[in-house]
Amino acid sequence: MNDVLTDEVLGGLPGVTDWQLVRGGGRDSLLVAGPSPGPRPPADAGRADADAAGRAADAGDASVRGTDPAPLAALMRQLDEAALLTMARVLDRTRLFRDAGRPHTDEILAALAVAPRHAWIVRRWLSTLTAEDRLRPAAATGRHHRLTAPDRRDHARALRDLEGACAGLGYPASMTRFFRAAAERLPLLLQDRTSLHEVLFPDGETDTAQGNYRDSVPSRWANHAAAALLAAEAGRRSERGPLRVLEAGAGVGGTTTAVLEALGDTPVDYLFTDVSPFFLRAAKEAFGDRPGVRYALFDIQADPHGQGLEPGSRDVVLAANVLHNARHAGRCLADLRELLAPDGLLVMIESCREHYQALTSMYLLMSPGPDEEGWFTDLRAGQDRVFLTAEEWTRQLDAAGFDPLPVLPHEAHPLAAAAGQRVIAGRVRAHGARPDPGRVRAALADRLPPSPGPPRVHSVDEIIHPTIPTGEPR
Repeated sequence: MNDVLTDEVLGGLPGVTDWQLVRGGGRDSLLVAGPSPGPRPPADAGRADADAAGRAADAGDASVRGTDPAPLAALMRQLDEAALLTMARVLDRTRLFRDAGRPHTDEILAALAVAPRHAWIVRRWLSTLTAEDRLRPAAATGRHHRLTAPDRRDHARALRDLEGACAGLGYPASMTRFFRAAAERLPLLLQDRTSLHEVLFPDGETDTAQGNYRDSVPSRWANHAAAALLAAEAGRRSERGPLRVLEAGAGVGGTTTAVLEALGDTPVDYLFTDVSPFFLRAAKEAFGDRPGVRYALFDIQADPHGQGLEPGSRDVVLAANVLHNARHAGRCLADLRELLAPDGLLVMIESCREHYQALTSMYLLMSPGPDEEGWFTDLRAGQDRVFLTAEEWTRQLDAAGFDPLPVLPHEAHPLAAAAGQRVIAGRVRAHGARPDPGRVRAALADRLPPSPGPPRVHSVDEIIHPTIPTGEPR
């Protein structure tokens, strides 16, 4: 397919003024956009959605009532500080920085015997320690020097102090044990000689992950705010039969619990999905007696239609802490928009700032697979990063054909600054002139050989092209 989809073939398609070929996901995809529509009129439901967002924020606040938000930023910084000391200690133990050493990034990766798929994490350590003034880069050489390394006692004390920070943030004791175990096994984890899944899910238990995605103060706030948006949507559609929900990447069901509680006895066709059968089995035990809840495998990277999901078949798509894994955010959002009814709602929960603690733990779950040829091909291409900012997500929604709702919590809220966990939602845009996907497919069929056939075609409002950085050598 790659050698036949040339600029000549893709140029001049009917109604198309901009396009982007996105590879991967089992089948190439083509995003197409027409002429810029200019200023867009306000969404018909804009006021109602803004009111629903306000009530959702109130629900988030109510879920953490009794928790003083003032110390949260300092507690998050304490977790970050422990991670910074862990990064520096692992790097120092290579001995490359001693005696005024100035190792190159490649030498550091080799000394740590880092599996190629995790190399981006160590590169992120280097840039993070530099930003924190604990490492100096040698300009334009890809070398580093003057590492500020902790001694063993300081590092051990920081790991002991994690217990108080985790408790203050609402994490269970198992989360403290997880952070410590990840720090202790970090060299082996980077080498793929052991798996973070074994640390996060010891003996198949999900308590630690639930503590992260359900019980912590930031997650509790976001889950209840998102749940309130779905409850408002159910009220808005009360005379249209059951609320048809697809929860993508539902994992341990931390958000599901809050959503089903908020929906109460509302009739639902709730499809709980994940890429792993492990989570489906656990969900069936937790929610199996709830009427209207079904379970299925679903991969956000692959064609939804090939996974049994029909266009326009969902009223709501809920995606909590999963869409950052999409290798191309624009294609994924276009896929999800096409699954939604004409005025459907997408509700996301996403971390919109980087937590250093994740760089020594959870990020290992986000590395490309051992057999994955590429990684992110959207605006994150070549940047060694996973998470988008709230502003980037809002622009992605707008480009994909959604009218974005207000991001929650608002910027001035203590949790927005401390945790960066945000609820980001968008309603399928009813207006706007996009290229006709059928006409585009027909034109491609005339230009391409019968096999392997044309790519998937997604009509969007705007193409966001990646800008590959040309920064310092690695």
